[in-house]
Amino acid sequence: MANELMNLSNEMAGAVERTAAGIVAVGGRRGIGSSGMVWKENLILTASEAVRAEEGIKILFPDGRMGEGKLRGRDAGTDLAVLEAKTEGTAPLDFASDSGLKAGQLVLAVGRTGNTGPIASFGIISGVSGEWKTWRGGKLDPFVRLDISVYPTLSGGAAVDAAGHLMGMVSTGLSRSSVFAVTASTIGRIAGKLSAQGFVSRGFLGVTLQPVAIRSIEEKLEQETGIMLLGVEPDGPAALGGLMQGDVLLAADEQALAHPEALADFLERTPAGQVVKFRLLRAGAAQELNVKVGERPNRRR
Repeated sequence: MANELMNLSNEMAGAVERTAAGIVAVGGRRGIGSSGMVWKENLILTASEAVRAEEGIKILFPDGRMGEGKLRGRDAGTDLAVLEAKTEGTAPLDFASDSGLKAGQLVLAVGRTGNTGPIASFGIISGVSGEWKTWRGGKLDPFVRLDISVYPTLSGGAAVDAAGHLMGMVSTGLSRSSVFAVTASTIGRIAGKLSAQGFVSRGFLGVTLQPVAIRSIEEKLEQETGIMLLGVEPDGPAALGGLMQGDVLLAADEQALAHPEALADFLERTPAGQVVKFRLLRAGAAQELNVKVGERPNRRR
């Protein structure tokens, strides 16, 4: 038994050492540093919530070299930020596939500080499910929650399984009570946009919603539920397109809208500026309106 524990201990220490070779310390906010991962040549991935500056960001590399980085792009919705810095001599880390992640699996969080060098914490994956909409409007695919002690400097570091495979980025900015791993599929979908254009464009209408039973409004419709507009922002995209408080949305570009999450998912995939045909009920009568989707405000925050 002692030998088995020693072997496991050595394997975990080795996983931390290998991962730390691609982990940097990031001084992107006053007082509390964070960690980051060399994602591609001259590009570093870190947590959006840990970056307050846009230029002159101090970066400590594994070989002890100090450098400076600047913000290439950030997305608060997924807590991802991409920094541009000279990563010479530090090889990018390779992310493993999202498949096979299960609740109960062991996980290591690996980061770096300017004072102590590599740091690590140990725990388990406490929950795995499908797509999850964050409170900031982004989407994680999949949802992976970690039961692990995370010091502030571990935010933006690596989540690693017991075999040393890189599962994703450690995020403490998507919940006040939980720690998440932003995995390879989400990083691949978001980080490329951040490095190319500096932000993620998400469709925005400016409405508040509530699901509603349709049969009580219109017996002839096969669809059982829709979403009612409880509020429409003045001069917002929905108002400019003619949508009104009390309208019941049935479909967007022929995609049924049975609940508010369906519209949120549709807007996640719809770029700002695209014109969408909405089918709706107004005062019990079916109508169609073409609405130009806007862009979610504060795109860089």
